[in-house]
This record gives sequence, structure tokens and C-alpha cells, in this order.
Amino acid sequence: MLSTSLFDYDLPEELIAQHPAGRRDGSRMLVLDRASGACEIRPFGAIREYLSAGDALIYNDTRVLRGRMYARKNGDPAGAKFELLLVQALDPERRKWNALLKPGKRALPGVSAVLLDGGGALNAAGDRFTVLGRNDDGSFIIEFNTADSDRLQMQYGHIPLPPYITRGDETADAERYQTVYADKAGAVAAPTAGLHFTPEILSELAAAGVREGAVTLHVGPGTFKPVSVENAEEHKMHSEEYFLTPETAELVNSAHAAGKRVLAVGTTTVRTLESCAEPDGTVRARHGNTQIFLYPPYRVRSVDLLLTNFHLPKSTLLMLVSCFCDREKVLAAYELAIRERMRFYSYGDCMLLK
Repeated sequence: MLSTSLFDYDLPEELIAQHPAGRRDGSRMLVLDRASGACEIRPFGAIREYLSAGDALIYNDTRVLRGRMYARKNGDPAGAKFELLLVQALDPERRKWNALLKPGKRALPGVSAVLLDGGGALNAAGDRFTVLGRNDDGSFIIEFNTADSDRLQMQYGHIPLPPYITRGDETADAERYQTVYADKAGAVAAPTAGLHFTPEILSELAAAGVREGAVTLHVGPGTFKPVSVENAEEHKMHSEEYFLTPETAELVNSAHAAGKRVLAVGTTTVRTLESCAEPDGTVRARHGNTQIFLYPPYRVRSVDLLLTNFHLPKSTLLMLVSCFCDREKVLAAYELAIRERMRFYSYGDCMLLK
């Protein structure tokens, strides 16, 4: 049994970052030596000092959907107001989606709702969706009356900020809650360790001989799901779609074969690589859905360094980090971060485990 309470800690609410730093690379980075437990706090730009020629930098290139929309039942201005969160397209035309709906009790099969424009009024074009059914996990299947869901997202969609960011989304979030290398749309949350990188830092690393590659894992809403059982091993992990290309698999394998290191940018990158890892640490190109749940005493095989933001207490992501470094050392580093008033969670500071 692995007790969930072993991964608990107290975080002052004011340390939860509500906005990004003034500049992408303006965050702080807590560097944790996995062997000794020694910590130091550096500016994020110091990431250059921890990578050498031939090392591989692997990141998640998913792009966050503008998937939060609002609608009125039956197109009635006084009708029930729905909050819609798109999760995953179900058909090539992207008309049908798995989605979350609030309030769910009003979202009965056959119910139709008209999308609201930026001013909160019913849209003049009649763009709407219909509820087709409910899934076993409580999510819904909905269908738009048009195949142009990209237009609907741009016209009516909001960036879905995490629940611990208590403000509404702002214009700047459309840029700052995406990584600079975001490419393949499909996530409901950003792979936040990557938010610190700028094109300049990536260019400097490339000039120094650091090779970069991408995986894709479309982060789902389950990433925010707390572990509610005391025995963490009984937690049911959410499923997320991932892609590991032959090119990135070869990059990881060749780096290790040459005695170089692989830096994973974020826990989603680790989950992708470990979903594709063989017992000897090599990875194979794959596409599928993963429910991989990494918790101690599992030891990560495919990655040598991890860049990650600070995670919620009792979360699966904190457990994953504790597969990379002893839990006691990780929590001691968190205590230091709190004492030093570092910023936590999606828009917060980061840590490098080396």
C-alpha cells in the first residue's frame, strides 16, 4: 500500500500564481540534486548550464484548445446557461466531441443550446450544439451544427485556465498559456513546464549542440483530478492520447547510446516516453492512449533529467516526480520553495531534477 497522505504538504494560498511572470523566462528554477538532495535556486535562464552538446531536450508540443464555451438552452435568452469544455474530437469532421458540461443534470440527450458570443448574448449565426448522450465517466457526447469547430473555438471559445486560477481568462492567456512550440491542438491544459522557454533560449541550446525533439500528449481534464483514495495504488488514472514519432524515439535512443542525457520537459513528456519504454530504457515509436500511473518505487527508465513545475498536494504528478527522486528529498525541496516564496502551479516557477 502506498499512502496518499505521504504526498501531502501545506501551501499558503497566496503562493498559487494567478498570472504568468512578466517574461516567459522570468521565472525562478529550483535545482535539486537527486543524489545528495542539495538544492539551489537559479533564474530559469540558467537551464543552459545544465545541458551539453549531444544531450536531448524532449518536450510536449500539444496545443491547448480554446475549448471553454458558454451557451443557452434552446436558444432562450432566459434559458439555462451551460458551460461547455471540449475534451476530444470523435470524428474526422470534428462535429462530435467528448465534452464536460455544467450543469450536467440539465444536459439530457436531445437538449440543444446556442453558443454565446463575447458579450454573453446569443450568437446571430445560430451556432449551437446538441447533447447526444452521456459517458460512463460523467462526460458528454455533443454535436455541433457545423463541421467548422476551429471557427467556433476562435469565435466563442475561451482558454480553459486551471481551477486553482480563480480569475477569468484574459487576452494575454491565449499566448501565455501556450508553449512557444505548441503545434498540435488537442489539450485542455498546457504542459506547463514548457511555458518558461523562449525562442531565444531554444536557439542558444541548439547552437550549443543540444538536440530537441517533440512528443505529443493531449492533456485531459483528469490531470486535475485529485487522488481521493488513501491507498494511491487504487486510484483510477485518466486516459490521454499520445504520439511518439520514429524521429523522436531515435533521438532519445541515440542520445543514451552515446552516453548523453535526456531532459524531459514536464511530466506529460515523461508519461509519453515511459509508455513507450522497453525494460532496457530504449523507447519505440507508438501512438495510442495511455493510462500510465507512475508512483514509487517505480524508477523512470527513459529520462535522465526532469524539468517540471510545482504540483498539487496528493496529486499523481507529485507521485510521478517522486519516482525520479526520493519523496523525502522532493518534499524537502518543496518546503524550501515555500520558504523562499516561489510561485506554484501552472503559471508558477519550476524545478530541475538532475
